[in-house]
Amino acid sequence: MVLLAASGRSWFQLGFPSILACRRPLLRGSMILGLILCCCVLGVLAAQLVSIPYADALLHVDCSGEEVSCELSPYSFQQEGNGLCPASWFLAAIRLSSGISIALLLRGPSCSSQKDEGHDVRLHPKLRIPMSKEGTLLTTVEFQSSSNNTSLRTRLGSSITFDCHFALAPSFLLSSLEWRRQHRGSGRSLFRYHVGNADLTVQPKFHVDVEQLLGSGDASLTLQEAAVDDEGMYICLVSTAQHQVQHNIQLLVAEPPRVRVFPTEVSFEREETITLTCNIAGYYPLDISVSWTQKSSEDEVEISLSNTRFSSHRQSRDGTYSIASYLSVSSATAQVPATYTCHVSHVALEAPISISTHLKAPEQTESKGLVGGAIATAIFVSVLFIVLRRKRAAEPKPVQLLTASE
Repeated sequence: MVLLAASGRSWFQLGFPSILACRRPLLRGSMILGLILCCCVLGVLAAQLVSIPYADALLHVDCSGEEVSCELSPYSFQQEGNGLCPASWFLAAIRLSSGISIALLLRGPSCSSQKDEGHDVRLHPKLRIPMSKEGTLLTTVEFQSSSNNTSLRTRLGSSITFDCHFALAPSFLLSSLEWRRQHRGSGRSLFRYHVGNADLTVQPKFHVDVEQLLGSGDASLTLQEAAVDDEGMYICLVSTAQHQVQHNIQLLVAEPPRVRVFPTEVSFEREETITLTCNIAGYYPLDISVSWTQKSSEDEVEISLSNTRFSSHRQSRDGTYSIASYLSVSSATAQVPATYTCHVSHVALEAPISISTHLKAPEQTESKGLVGGAIATAIFVSVLFIVLRRKRAAEPKPVQLLTASE
């Protein structure tokens, strides 16, 4: 069992394996942040040396119904001189279902500090670290780091910030900060800064405010103009001379598709088969769902169609994909009038896109043809009348000669 104090101290009961991982929210009084985690309980109590981030969110996990997970594991054991027991360090990792993650580096007491405080030293039989008669251990939070997201999603060309903050006890100093990206088995350093070194390593499109880093512990990374190639796991590594904590943030790129159906209106002029095309372009990632439905005047609901075929996927230079879906409609079996709709679902869409085309009845097409023919005939007759009239007006009139007697 673990009790974490906001004063930078925590109490926990020994006898755990290398990692404790449990999930279940619980509140213990107005001053305690409860996380009952099978074997461990975390609680925040008094004023702090190293502040516990997102304390309000932890306090209200029972009200908000969030799921909380905790992992507690030994970090290191360092022998202090000729003492009977080593100085113990533990790492607590707390994650909320809302995306908040907190890493706490806990320091256990040494045997000498226990004696100085007048406590009898009792060592854990396996870990050889001092504990109380009740089997609990008082620790100090020396180093904390946090992030408000473990997963982010962005569109192409957008800017996005990966949150990473930290705080150190007065006895600790920041040594370095590094951001890395891991994707499909390969890793790359995006930003690297060592305190006291004027030079820093940074890749194009990425930025960390060094002034904010040193002043307030803001180690956040900003990415400009996100592309498909920027997808992956982003790792924030904050280091002191002796210790290091990290946060992993998954970036997913999602671009919605553009959908177009053509022709937008069609009719049968004779016995034939026409092909309707649904063109889907500019989407990422690859997975997409495309379906066709039909609804005629006799149908109360749309009917799903299966006689469809697809082109192969095509990938553009920007990494997005395109595909076309084809639906064949035969005059022998089609019901007219009818509406044919292409439905497209994709992870980047909040709701599916539906684009329709309309199949007209043949008589509507014939009547339109008759009207068009009548108009064309009237125009032809009018033009012919005007031409003949002008031709007659241009012919010379006969000249009459008058005699002198007249």
